[in-house]
Amino acid sequence: MNLIEELRWRGMLQDMMPGTEEQLQKEMTTAYIGFDPTAASLHIGSLVPILLLVHLQKAGHKPLALVGGATGMVGDPSFKAEERKMLDDETLQTNVAGIRKQLERFLDFDPAKPNAAEMVNNYDWFQGISFLDFIRDTGKHITVNYMMSKDSVKKRLEGDNGMSFTEFTYQLIQGYDFYHLYTAKNCKLQMGGSDQWGNIVTGTELIRRKVRGEAFAFTCPLIKKADGTKFGKTEQGTVWLDPARTSPYAFYQFWLRTTDVDAESYIRIFTFMEQPEVDTLIAEHRQDPGKRLLQKRLAEEVTLFIHGKENYDRALEISSVLFNKDTASLLLSLNEEDLLTLTEGLPSWEISKADIAAGKDIVSLLAESGFLPSKGEARKMVQGGGISVNKEKVPGVDFIINTSSLLKDKYVLLQKGKNHFLVKAV
Repeated sequence: MNLIEELRWRGMLQDMMPGTEEQLQKEMTTAYIGFDPTAASLHIGSLVPILLLVHLQKAGHKPLALVGGATGMVGDPSFKAEERKMLDDETLQTNVAGIRKQLERFLDFDPAKPNAAEMVNNYDWFQGISFLDFIRDTGKHITVNYMMSKDSVKKRLEGDNGMSFTEFTYQLIQGYDFYHLYTAKNCKLQMGGSDQWGNIVTGTELIRRKVRGEAFAFTCPLIKKADGTKFGKTEQGTVWLDPARTSPYAFYQFWLRTTDVDAESYIRIFTFMEQPEVDTLIAEHRQDPGKRLLQKRLAEEVTLFIHGKENYDRALEISSVLFNKDTASLLLSLNEEDLLTLTEGLPSWEISKADIAAGKDIVSLLAESGFLPSKGEARKMVQGGGISVNKEKVPGVDFIINTSSLLKDKYVLLQKGKNHFLVKAV
């Protein structure tokens, strides 16, 4: 399969300008994708553009990763309900540096290779252009009627908040990026999410009108979950690629909890597994969905790609805490984020820190929390050796829960057989 055929079967192709596939088959082509520096880390919503660049480079083409140091000061209005907060220069530069460091992990930047990846920052060329120069040399080539015809602009103008002039100019600024890279680096292709189509074709139009050049474009669909909820969000918030923001364990669990329907599309999009292996895996999964073969392989592949084998192995180890014996020491080593991810969805009960500090006997705690129906039942279960606290078997009915029992100074994990219960000291 050529690159376009590969992306098509993976479900990573939506709109494409005529001639794009022919251009990619004709010669090594330089192509770029822009990354929005609104944070110092990319998140899993950025994985598709990252993967597009990786597929592009694997196919022998040259990827450019553009970090929008200049456009980040403006903010892309595409299909957003209201104007986004603009970033100050110091925050912007911190974010750009963080994103640069992440992207260098996924693409081959070896300058000895003809298709070596490059990082570019549009602030480097915009900082020397005055407003008057820009409207004289670039603005005159794109009409207001053309800019108004874009769906992303129409939607904002029809809304209650309108659109500022700053945001209105965004598509022209992004279009200039494409023009600059076309003239400076012979970049003939821009890729992006489907919400970027209007901005991207503005670039191809600017290239045509300013230098009578021919440029190309394609977009990929925006990733959505089958139930309509937003991809990349959990109860804890955004799933980041930075392990300091989202731990590798929490990252692994995000993919492991994917529904069957979503997993069938995600395994194509977010892994490099080839079609025959994917088709076989999906067929095996459908025969016995309870084994969750698809989710396990998806979580493995993506976690290995983003965080490496050591962190993947650690994620598997943490995953074993609830269901294996002799994991008390591992439970104690967890940070709070991993502990909460591990216990997400467990029944829980809150108790005051004062009551914990005063000491609470295990029988009363089990009954009052509702983990067991009565003190009699609780006493019998403890005497039979059937209760564990923080993965340690309770020695007897006189066992006291106090502040020394707390994980991260606020949690106690109770266990009866395979059932777990979380007590929170508040």
